[in-house]
Amino acid sequence: MKRILCYGDSNTWGADPMTGERLDDQTRWTRILAHDLGPDFEVIEEGQCGRTTVWDDPIEGYKNGSTYLLPCLESHSPLDLVIIMLGTNDLKARFGLTAYDIAQAAGVLAAVVQKSEAGRGAKPPPVLLMAPPPVSEMTDYAEMFEGALEKSQKFANHFSQVAQQLGCAFLNTGTVIKSSNVDGIHIDPGDHRKLGHALASKVKELLE
Repeated sequence: MKRILCYGDSNTWGADPMTGERLDDQTRWTRILAHDLGPDFEVIEEGQCGRTTVWDDPIEGYKNGSTYLLPCLESHSPLDLVIIMLGTNDLKARFGLTAYDIAQAAGVLAAVVQKSEAGRGAKPPPVLLMAPPPVSEMTDYAEMFEGALEKSQKFANHFSQVAQQLGCAFLNTGTVIKSSNVDGIHIDPGDHRKLGHALASKVKELLE
């Protein structure tokens, strides 16, 4: 059985933009991916609401994705693929980051995986780096994410450059899905399904 770790934020956890609650197992993109891949694959969900790439959040706390990544890799090893989709929470105004900075920080996480022994035979597993979709017009999150729209539209370019530099696989999720018009940052159920189906094809291409 091939083991895939999905490391991300609330859009990996499966936050419903309408309610904020977790979408069910038939809807989350991680579970759609698992269903499409079939019984020869195990998909491990590691999404945390509010998770950043490498930044300590002075308000929400314990959200730094780099702090937990290595222990997470070790606890779930051996892994055949690590999928990383982080960066949306880095857009919060309190961090004052550019799209370039955010992509570089995501690259730091990918490099941690590439230097780990979390794959088969204590070798590093391959990485699929995903650029989060651009945010939409904000509602309740507008002030928290002030300036995020323009920055997020640059994600695909910067993330793809980082993936190329590191030699890891890349997916621009903005070509498959869009952020919900309900809250501007989360993914609607229909787009979870689209992403899960698209990822299944990508994963098969990488691992089979």
